[in-house]
Amino acid sequence: MSRVYNFSAGPACLPEEVLKTAAAEMLDYHGCGMSVMEMSHRSKEFQDIIDTAEADFRELLGVPDNYKVLFLQGGGNTQFAMVPMNLMKNKVADYIVTGQWAKKAAKEAEKYGTVHVVASSADKTFTYIPDLSDLPIDSDADYVYICQNNTIYGTTIKTLPNTKGKDLVSDVSSMFLSEPMDVTKYGILWGGVQKNVGPAGVTIVVIRDDLIREDVLPFTPTMLTYKTHADKGSLYNTPPCYNIYICGLVFKWLKEMGGLSEMKKRNEEKAKILYDYLDQSKLFKGTVVPKDRSLMNVPFITGNEELDKKFIAESSAAGLKNLKGHRTVGGMRASLYNAMPKKGVETLVQFMDKFEKENA
Repeated sequence: MSRVYNFSAGPACLPEEVLKTAAAEMLDYHGCGMSVMEMSHRSKEFQDIIDTAEADFRELLGVPDNYKVLFLQGGGNTQFAMVPMNLMKNKVADYIVTGQWAKKAAKEAEKYGTVHVVASSADKTFTYIPDLSDLPIDSDADYVYICQNNTIYGTTIKTLPNTKGKDLVSDVSSMFLSEPMDVTKYGILWGGVQKNVGPAGVTIVVIRDDLIREDVLPFTPTMLTYKTHADKGSLYNTPPCYNIYICGLVFKWLKEMGGLSEMKKRNEEKAKILYDYLDQSKLFKGTVVPKDRSLMNVPFITGNEELDKKFIAESSAAGLKNLKGHRTVGGMRASLYNAMPKKGVETLVQFMDKFEKENA
């Protein structure tokens, strides 16, 4: 069977070149006689893998020397707890809620301190980004939290909020390494890799050195303290070795493609193909205010639930997989991550046009 076009929001498609390299190295990694899956995380071979992965990641994103890069486990839901446990000295935090994941993060943080929702787009089902230029930031807030790209709703915060001097914490899971970012604007940025960087099981945290503290909330488990992992180079316990290895291959691939500026250009081209079609279609329509549209996640609907179901079934049969929208919103969603080729988006638009003519 030939490869399909996988539009899943995560776990998502990986570059074919990366998968081929991994396949070739599956039984014998660089002459060591074993797979990375079997390798000790204390071995020289794996130390080289994680060191190279970190170096390439730092180069791609331009991570300054005063930030640590941590390869952790537990996904975004664990970060929802780790952030307040490690940063809530005053036990106050401000959250900007522009989607389901920021909403969940705010709810989790309420267990550890006072949470102020200083901006939200819940009033219009998270279809837009509110004005973040002059927010009622609490003078005692330990940090301001955002989810920068909203996977479910297809919006992106394109201009970072004015935090009035407070540290910005950002979940960048579904836009990770899709475009250049100025790391110095963040206290912490983190993302689960399963959307745009690698296989599920790794969360990469980029954290400024001064936020790695010993004076965390007193009940914080050892494993949920950033200092635990920073002090041990992400090797305090057995990490997801194979998944970090795959991330490392993706970093190499991104460098070969020309880095993050080139990826942004490619991603803009891909997204334009689909958005241009949606803007002229009489059957399909996008659900997001145009100025806030994501390059990574494109939700759309027909306005008829039965027709949506028919489209999802027929597109899947045609090799356009995982176009069903998130269970909380329905409709359709195409995720156009780095590894999705332009041809995949063109094929999707051709299929949508055919479907529209047949179901007008």
